[in-house]
Amino acid sequence: MGIRVLKAGMLTTVQDLGRTGYQSQGFSVAGVMDKRSFKIANLLLDNPENEAVLEFTLIGPTLQFTSETIIAITGGDFQPTINGKPAPMYTAIYMYRGDTLRFGSARTGSRGYIAFSSYLDIPVVMGSRCTNLKSGIGGFKGRKLQDEDYIGFRIKRRYLPFFLSRTLELDEFDQQEEEIRVIMGPQEGQFSKQGVKTFLSEAYTVTNEFDRMGCRLEGPFIAPKDSSDIISDGIAFGSIQVPSHGKPIILLADRQTTGGYAKIATVASVDIPKVVQRKTDHKLTFKAISVEEAQKLYLEEEKGLTEMRNQIHRPCKEVLECRLVAKRVAKLLNG
Repeated sequence: MGIRVLKAGMLTTVQDLGRTGYQSQGFSVAGVMDKRSFKIANLLLDNPENEAVLEFTLIGPTLQFTSETIIAITGGDFQPTINGKPAPMYTAIYMYRGDTLRFGSARTGSRGYIAFSSYLDIPVVMGSRCTNLKSGIGGFKGRKLQDEDYIGFRIKRRYLPFFLSRTLELDEFDQQEEEIRVIMGPQEGQFSKQGVKTFLSEAYTVTNEFDRMGCRLEGPFIAPKDSSDIISDGIAFGSIQVPSHGKPIILLADRQTTGGYAKIATVASVDIPKVVQRKTDHKLTFKAISVEEAQKLYLEEEKGLTEMRNQIHRPCKEVLECRLVAKRVAKLLNG
């Protein structure tokens, strides 16, 4: 009862929101790169918010189902098919035993997600099911998936309330140039006024040095006052380091826990999906906002997710009619 990996794709791993509380011991948080797509996938299936999913990069996997379940596909458009026919995204899809789900290369975005109503049978390690590739812990044997791997399901769950209404109309990650909102600091003062001006006014290009650890950008030199070296301190998801070569590096899910280069800014959490869904040669520009503005944007995003949940849970007329008939039949049978 589960899924067989016929083809693993370029980089397919088990991920959730990450392994928190262990950075002081040198373990990165890891977890999904695009938290918004991850949350929507689980939302579509009434899963717990932190239920583990499969995350895949640039080229998706091919999976065969050995039992029935319901799935949701979110993130970039990897042109999914089920038994050779196009499969919808942002929709709850019933999968039958023997069905084959196949993904191609990313048409838009660069990372995709699959959630499962039956929950992946992955052990919890240090409070999380996510894969930490550098430490080799968590997920499926601490590594990316390989051809012929098999992952079971933890439960039998093949029914969702209001199943007919579980579709969201979203068009994500189609832009080749994005404005990324950032909170300046914590070491903004390490850079010259001209360096800060360059960072906020010039476009930067995503290079092929882009993985789960970070995204290296190419573009105009960001000048420090003297040196960009600092005493190592903690690194957040979205921290933007500028080493001595003057080119920014955005640190992501598998980032190191501490670093010795000055951080000119940190990406607002709501814009991290825009970063992690970029491809090589895509452009990024940066706009400074306040902490209060970033908090407001976060609350608006949470409100949007709640509205999606309400939209999905809104009863369909057909479902309500079926329930009314069922109640009347039950009442008659019980006298």
